[in-house]
Amino acid sequence: MPIARTSDRALIFGIAINQVLGWGTLFVPFTLFIEPMERELGWARASISGALTLGLLLSGLAAVHVGRFVDRNGGRLPLGLGGIAGALVLVAWALVESLWAFYAIWLAMGLVQATALWAPAMAVVVSLAKQPMRVITGITFITGFTATIFIPLAEALIQSFGWRGALWVLAGIQCCAGLLALWQFQGARPPPPRAGAAPFTLRATLRRPAFWGLALVLSAHSFVGVGLAAHLVPLLRERGLDEISVIWLAALHGPFQVAARGCLFALGPRARMAVVGLICMVLMPAAMVWLALAPSTFGWILVFTMGWAVADGLMSIVRAGAPAEFLGREGYGAVTGALAMASAPMRAFAPLVVALAWQWGESYTPAVWMLAVVGLLALLGFVMALLDRGRAAG
Repeated sequence: MPIARTSDRALIFGIAINQVLGWGTLFVPFTLFIEPMERELGWARASISGALTLGLLLSGLAAVHVGRFVDRNGGRLPLGLGGIAGALVLVAWALVESLWAFYAIWLAMGLVQATALWAPAMAVVVSLAKQPMRVITGITFITGFTATIFIPLAEALIQSFGWRGALWVLAGIQCCAGLLALWQFQGARPPPPRAGAAPFTLRATLRRPAFWGLALVLSAHSFVGVGLAAHLVPLLRERGLDEISVIWLAALHGPFQVAARGCLFALGPRARMAVVGLICMVLMPAAMVWLALAPSTFGWILVFTMGWAVADGLMSIVRAGAPAEFLGREGYGAVTGALAMASAPMRAFAPLVVALAWQWGESYTPAVWMLAVVGLLALLGFVMALLDRGRAAG
C-alpha cells in the first residue's frame, strides 16, 4: 500500500480536492443551468427540477450496494471510475435535446453521485485513517468552500460559453477528480477484520436503536437543510428585507459553516462526537424558532443565519463520524449506505413539501415552524442513538 498517499494528511487533501471537484461539477451548479435550459429548450422549470429529484432518489437507493463494495474492495474504483463516469454524464448533458434523454442522464447522474461523492469517500477515510474524526473535520473544512468556488465559476462559464459549453468545461474538471482518486488509492485496500471480531452483518446493525436514531437524524436534517436552502432567498424577500441584505444573509451561510468546522478541527482529539452532535441538534430547531419569531431586520436574521450555518457545518461531521462511533467501523460503507437510503426520500421531496406548506399558509411562517418540529425529531433521534451506545458499552 502506498502509505504516503493514504496518510491522514494525504487523505485530508486528496479526498477534499476530489470532493470539491465532484460536488462542484456534479451537484452544486444545477440551479444555474435551469434558466438557460428553460429559454433554449422550452422545458418547464418543474420538469427540469424533477430530474434532480429522480437522481437524488436513485443515488440513495444505490448507496448500500456501493458501500458494501467499498467495504470489501476499497474506494479506488468507485471514486476513480465513478468520477470519470461523472465527466461522461456531464458531456451527455451538454448534448441533450429531449426531456426523456435528460431524465435518463439524471438517472445515470444518481448512480454517479452514489459512487463518486460523499458516502464512499467517507468510507475510505474511516477505513484508512488513524484519526478518522480529525480527518473528516479537515476534509469538511476544505469542502465548505465548494459553493464559494463553483457557483461563480459555473456562472462565469455559462456567461462566456453558454450552458452547453460550461458543461464541457465542468466535465474536464470532473475527469481530473476521477484520475486523482485512481492515482491516490492505487494498491490501497481496507484493513482485514479484527482478530476474534464477530463477522459484520447489516441485518444485525439494523436491529440497533442507534441505527434508527441516526436514520432519523439524517432524514430530519436532510429535510431541513435541503428544504430551507431551496426556499431561503424567497423566504428572506417575503420578510421585507432589501435585496442586498438577502444576498448577504444567504452568502454568509458558507463562511459561518466553515468557521464552525475550523474551530472543531482546532480542538482536535478533545472534540467528542456526543457533544458536537448535541450542539448541532439543539442549534438546528433553535435557529428555526428564532427565524419564525425574530423581527425582520438584518441583525436579527443574521443570528438565524449563524445558528443554522453552524448546525449545518457540524452536521457534515456528525453524518460522517457518528455511524463509526456509535455502530463501529466494521461495515461502515454498508451502514452509511443504508442511512443514505433511509434519508433519500426526505432529501428529495423537501423542497416540494416546503412549497406546499407555503401555498397552504400563504406565507413561509408555517413552513418555518414545520422545519423547527422536524429539527426536534433530529434531536430525539440523536438522543436515541446516544442511549443505545451507552447500553452497548455497558
